[in-house]
Amino acid sequence: MLPSSENLSRYVEDLNDARTLHGEKRVSARRGWAGEKSDVFSHLLVYCRHDDSSRIMAQTTMSELPSSAPDHTLAIREEFRHHLETFYAQLKLAPPYESVEKAVRSLTTSIHALPPLERARLTTDATARWQHFRQAFQSSGLSKKHRGIIAGLARNRSNLNLLPEYDHFLSLYLS
Repeated sequence: MLPSSENLSRYVEDLNDARTLHGEKRVSARRGWAGEKSDVFSHLLVYCRHDDSSRIMAQTTMSELPSSAPDHTLAIREEFRHHLETFYAQLKLAPPYESVEKAVRSLTTSIHALPPLERARLTTDATARWQHFRQAFQSSGLSKKHRGIIAGLARNRSNLNLLPEYDHFLSLYLS
């Protein structure tokens, strides 16, 4: 049998009432104290150790947890993102941000589909990495953005201040 609303009312307090009176074992809401989140998306809090004052003494994030096989996907993604930023900056064009994010997701998906040994090889093999970068660039639709402008710039390659590696991207505009 469910309790009546009269029985439940004893658990409801007035909005102005405080559970704990000021000065009686209240925990400060300053950054770093137990129960407070500094930034929801910055890191995942896995483990906290508290001392007697409820101050967080140690944090372990997912990236600090020991793993049997290192995953270099994050480093490769950041390298790709850096190359995309450099590519568009050198062309003096604003990157199409949604397509850039789509390209990064495409790269991540293709890397995760690889066997662990092949994934590890990507960290040392620049040629293989650039092949994956090019594939992600193309599959995300980046090669269709600013097409006319970049095709014109790519035809006169000598005026561009880009390293030869960026020809992997430029060649998509010339085909």
